[in-house]
Amino acid sequence: MFCKLLRPTFFNFAGVQRMSNSTFVITEKLEEITIISINRPNKRNCVNHETSRLLLQAFQDFEKDNTSKVAILCGKGGNFCAGYDLKEVSNAISDGTQLPLVKGPMGPSLLVPSKPTIAAIDGYAVGGGLELALLCDLRVCEENSVMGVFNRRFGVPLIDGGSVRLPKIVGLTRALDLILTGRQVSAKEALEIGLVNSVSEVGTVMGVAMSLALSLTKFPEECLLADRRSTYYSVFEANSIEDAFKFEYENGIPIVAKEGIEGARKFAESGVGKHGKFNLHSPNELFERKKPKLV
Repeated sequence: MFCKLLRPTFFNFAGVQRMSNSTFVITEKLEEITIISINRPNKRNCVNHETSRLLLQAFQDFEKDNTSKVAILCGKGGNFCAGYDLKEVSNAISDGTQLPLVKGPMGPSLLVPSKPTIAAIDGYAVGGGLELALLCDLRVCEENSVMGVFNRRFGVPLIDGGSVRLPKIVGLTRALDLILTGRQVSAKEALEIGLVNSVSEVGTVMGVAMSLALSLTKFPEECLLADRRSTYYSVFEANSIEDAFKFEYENGIPIVAKEGIEGARKFAESGVGKHGKFNLHSPNELFERKKPKLV
């Protein structure tokens, strides 16, 4: 119910602050959550050079914002992102214009954010759009979403991290299947192979993403970030399992004094966390805390 209620009205609440007024990328903030939206709905949110620049800036701003704990990346108008705008590329070639060959043409795709990110996928997330989704820690999608390496059919290689991240997420064999064939992947299959974390009804993905983001903001932050760092190090950087163990210990042990002891005290004295409770937001807490009014 929370997800269905949130979607139509979420961006009309007085508590949502618009952080940027650019045409192609809209950045908004609700308390400790930053929402970054691609806004080229007439192009299925294909990214052109200007959109790429604005997306990169939005992620860099999120990284610098100490009051924002989680970012949600989404698309306006019924699609997440259908890749790079090939018409811009074609027109540039026809006109003899040199498009700037930037590192990571989709914008933030080659960044490694230090804080949790969630991709809220509806409609198409294909080509470079899929690579943007893979940038995020978690991916939630609607039941009619379509994913795939559609750039295979146009002779456009993966240069926004797709061949690096996809095998780590779904495994080598499945990644090669998707990369080599460029075939369409349904929401159902994406969930089965671990490409997405959950599938929701049409029109509810933003509510699901918000609920997930809110839950992450409730946890002790330094512990969450330390475990996230250790996980990424183990998967992408560790030279051996011993190296991964060493990093995990050295990365985590300072947090025991900062947050772990206090958490243990709360558990012992007041029972916080007992019986599997995580002390997360209740489904209506967003509304109850601030009692936001429609504007």
